[in-house]
Amino acid sequence: MNRYKNLEIWKDAIKLAKAVHVLTECLPKEETYGLKSQLRRAAVSVASNIAEGAGRNTNGEFYQFLGIAIGSAFEVDTQLTIGVELGYFKADTVKEMGLQIDSLANRVNKLQQTLTPGKPRQGLSGQRP
Repeated sequence: MNRYKNLEIWKDAIKLAKAVHVLTECLPKEETYGLKSQLRRAAVSVASNIAEGAGRNTNGEFYQFLGIAIGSAFEVDTQLTIGVELGYFKADTVKEMGLQIDSLANRVNKLQQTLTPGKPRQGLSGQRP
């Protein structure tokens, strides 16, 4: 039932969430409910939406949740850039994470493009439903 765990994009989204969690440990206390919380929630949202979409019954629903995952990935990227601008994060660290986010978003998009809306889900094997 947890076949989404076989998806490389889901595994990479989990890695992203872990990396964001570690990176945000250094944020000052005043960012606990601001940038720190927002970054962590957006990063968790990437993997969560991939999993939720994979658990839906139609390709159209999966497609929609993959789109939300892409949006959340770019939200993380934007917030990391803000963190650099505020002097919280090193630019080279965020640049590397940004490349990983771009790669992940591109791969999620490729999976999304294989889905035919309206068709019932057939299951997951690797990257293709």
